[in-house]
Amino acid sequence: MKYAFVFPGQGSQFVGMGKELAENFVSARDVFNEVNESLSQDLFKIMTEGPDAELTMTVNTQPALMAFSMAIVNVLKKEFGINLKDKATYVAGHSLGEYSAACAAGVFSLSDTAKLLRLRGEAMQSAVPFGVGGMAAVLGLSYHDVGALIEACSSDKDICVAANDNSDGQVVLSGSMTAIERAVEIAPEFGARKCVKLAVSAPFHSPFMGPAADVMARAFMNVVANNAQIPLVANVLAQPITDHKEIIKHLIEQVTGTVRWRETMLFFKENNVTDLIELGAGKVLSGIAKRANKEMNSISVGSIAEIEELANNL
Repeated sequence: MKYAFVFPGQGSQFVGMGKELAENFVSARDVFNEVNESLSQDLFKIMTEGPDAELTMTVNTQPALMAFSMAIVNVLKKEFGINLKDKATYVAGHSLGEYSAACAAGVFSLSDTAKLLRLRGEAMQSAVPFGVGGMAAVLGLSYHDVGALIEACSSDKDICVAANDNSDGQVVLSGSMTAIERAVEIAPEFGARKCVKLAVSAPFHSPFMGPAADVMARAFMNVVANNAQIPLVANVLAQPITDHKEIIKHLIEQVTGTVRWRETMLFFKENNVTDLIELGAGKVLSGIAKRANKEMNSISVGSIAEIEELANNL
């Protein structure tokens, strides 16, 4: 058996996440308390009580999703005696989820990961004035075929790039608002089933995020990092790395680079991963995995019942 543990990205958050775990396990409360302390904020209250508008602010969403994922990791370890480094062949995470994966693999401490994600959220939000850029999901076109649409929407003034290559038939574009709105309008002419503008506050994973990448590069200089105890399949490579300097380098690149998730799923398939286990909020990544590889067992784990079932099966 080969297990890949994966961690969700922005969009999977929901008000109430972590409440059940905190009410039942000290090991989960320990994680939420440590994140609160490191950020000097009651983030757990926002996670469990909302309001939704506050939770969906990028500066809160990013550390909140990581905190929930890491609470599950800690519950598995402390309550069920399951340490990821003994079970996982690979870890990976979608966008901000890559920080959760790095934390789970022992690259960064929980406290440092929370601080890095808070800073990442702030830097990504402030990199571009609100309304200048946006994102849109193109459905029904492959990464290869979406190139012509990107070219048609791009110009000297307007940036349009593939931000997330999620799966065959689902590519997310990012760039200037003019380019994104044009993509929504003309995508059917290029064979897309539809193109939907996303409710995001900035053009993530695009050249617009250059200032945020610079902020992260400076931040990593002050963080203690270790080599990964579990090979981490990096977003911008779709290949595994363990050297902490390489992981940091590619996390910085990831701010402006494409999340190569379709290729990550292909890597898992080619390397005979039998089980993909999504730890955290939502079921987005396990859903993508089910469509990408029918032979791989894909599950999402977020509730106590799901944690118990996973622990029994491992």
